[in-house]
Amino acid sequence: MSADNKALVRRYVEEVLNRKNLAIIDELFAPTFVDHDSSMPEARGPAGVKRLAGMVHVSFPDLHFSVEDLVAEGDKVAYRYTVRGTHTGDFMGIAPTGKQFVATGIHIYRVADGKFQEEWENWDMLGVLRQLGVLPQPGKG
Repeated sequence: MSADNKALVRRYVEEVLNRKNLAIIDELFAPTFVDHDSSMPEARGPAGVKRLAGMVHVSFPDLHFSVEDLVAEGDKVAYRYTVRGTHTGDFMGIAPTGKQFVATGIHIYRVADGKFQEEWENWDMLGVLRQLGVLPQPGKG
C-alpha cells in the first residue's frame, strides 16, 4: 500500500503540477477530497483541485516541483519539495511581477481506494510573497 501511495504522489507531481495535465485529476482525487491549506483558496473534490491547479499554472506558467523526500506509512504519504516559478500572471489578486521564486514545503495526503481523500500542507507562502516583492524583506522595512 505504501508503495502505491508513493506512486500516486509522484504521478500527481509529475503529471498535474509539472506537466499541467489537469485531465487526470478525476483519477487521482476522491469526490469528497478536502484540502486543508489556509494560505490558498479552498479546494474540495476534483473540481476544486482543477480550479486551484489551473489558477497556479496561469500565475506561474513555468512552475516546477522537485520531490526532495517521499515517506509513506499506512494510509498517509508525505512529500517534502522545492518549487520554483516565475510570476507572470495574476496570483490571488497580485498583479504579475515578472519575478522568480524558490520555496519549500511539505504535503501530507490521506489515501483510500487509490485516491487522495485529504491533504494537509505547510509551505513558505511568506517567502514567496517576499521574493515577489509584495512584502518587505526582514529588516528592510
